[in-house]
Amino acid sequence: MKLGLGSYAFRWSVGIKDLQPETPMTAMEMLEIAHSHGLKLVQYADNLPLDRLSAEEHVALKARADSYGMALELGTQSFDAGELARYIPIGERIGSKILRVALDAEDALIPVPELAAQIRELLPDGKRAGLRFAIENHFNYPSPRMVELLDAVADDALGVCLDVANSICAGEWPMTTVRMLAPYAINLHLKDYRITPDPYGVGFRIHGTPLGEGRAEIAEILDTLSHCPDNMSCILEHWLPQSDDMVATRQMEHEWLARTVAAAKRLVPGTH
Repeated sequence: MKLGLGSYAFRWSVGIKDLQPETPMTAMEMLEIAHSHGLKLVQYADNLPLDRLSAEEHVALKARADSYGMALELGTQSFDAGELARYIPIGERIGSKILRVALDAEDALIPVPELAAQIRELLPDGKRAGLRFAIENHFNYPSPRMVELLDAVADDALGVCLDVANSICAGEWPMTTVRMLAPYAINLHLKDYRITPDPYGVGFRIHGTPLGEGRAEIAEILDTLSHCPDNMSCILEHWLPQSDDMVATRQMEHEWLARTVAAAKRLVPGTH
């Protein structure tokens, strides 16, 4: 697999909701960080929306990536026709082969045949731009419903951006999700986590960790995906929690990424 950096590895440095740094990390800075770690690509998701950049900035970003022998991938939040009309040309401009799209609770309320019909109408524009749509399994879109949707559309231009931990929120154990969605995977989001009991015995909590330091069944995940092409991108993310000191939290993002990259190069076949 090709190891890449996902923009959500720097959610606090980019800024999210009311937690905005004085100087947010830029798309170009993120590319430089990925290059410094020897990664092969960057996937820009909806937390760092590239539709806020100019066409000239898109071209400059691709030129820098090309000079490093790196690829760029694009992500957005929904199958909204207006948003995709903005993003498909961006994907073409930066040479992306993937447009990652996240579905969540509101999308789960749309009947599958209706959502499948909407997606079918959008696929031709993506195909003309050389893009495949990769639906990410998100917190509140159950994997069985995702499979139903993919089978209803039944088009090679549509697949799954498989996140190995997101669907815990949908009541699925990670390997259940991986096995269910692996046949459709065209993109992988790899992260790790641990589960700790609440100190007062009130259930438990799920915490992010750097890759290889938690309980994610990485070897089994990768074995389940062994049928995927060698050039499929493996995007590195993590769930670093915020702290009272956001300057220290943003610095910790760099430290967690370094540990995650080191683990990925050790654990993911073909990336040494």
